[in-house]
Parts: sequence; structure tokens; C-alpha cells
Amino acid sequence: MKPKGFIRKTKQRQVILKVLRGTKTHPTADWVYQEVRKEIPHISLGTVYRNLKTLSEHGEIQELSFGSTHSHFDANSENHYHFICQKCGAIQDLDLRPMVSLEKEVEEETGNEVYTHRLEFYGICSACAGEDSKTTNS
Repeated sequence: MKPKGFIRKTKQRQVILKVLRGTKTHPTADWVYQEVRKEIPHISLGTVYRNLKTLSEHGEIQELSFGSTHSHFDANSENHYHFICQKCGAIQDLDLRPMVSLEKEVEEETGNEVYTHRLEFYGICSACAGEDSKTTNS
């Protein structure tokens, strides 16, 4: 991730940020595009993709890629962790303190300079686990 720097505040970027900050989900670019079109009907999908990339490169948002075909976007650019449900694909923010000591350990072990890290947890969310127990008990 590049350090935050000056980024021109265009109407498109402002609306994209508003859309991302207005959801607790971690939407795809296509979802963001559909929501932005409600305010800017003639915006192109390419414009949304370019602006998401620019916002991510400047540290305004996070682009999350979990090995799927589509990236997801998060308006919370602070270092935080995620839980990804392997059944429904839901992505949840976790309210855990970032493990800065892990970064220091990696620096000591490798001699490299660590700027940040990402950590994801994978499993089955409580909603999907509840569905599984209902079908098993039926």
C-alpha cells in the first residue's frame, strides 16, 4: 500500500467513497457501480474501476482479494482483520487489535522493513452454521 498522498476530490470519487462508507459489507466493483449509478446515471463501469484503483493506491480504501475472481472493497483503510465465510462468501470486519508485534518479529527474522500486514480468518459464519444445524436436525 502506498502512503496517503494528495488525491483530487472529483464528484465520482466522492460518490464512490460515500457508497462504500454507507455499507458494512465489502462490495465488489459491480455492486459499487450499481449504487453510484443511482446518483450519477451516466457513469461508466470503467470509471468506477479506475477510481476504486486510485482510491486504493492512495490509501483511502482497501482492495481485498481473497483468491476469488472479484476484488472486494472496504472503506475502512485502517489495518484490521477479516473473517470470510467459505459457504456464503460474507466478509466480516473483526474488532481485534492489529498485531504490531508480529510485524516486528518478521522484521527481526528477515531483516526486511514491514509497513503493514493483512490477516484473514476462513470458516463458516454463524448464519450458515445455523442453517446447517437446521437441515441436519430436520
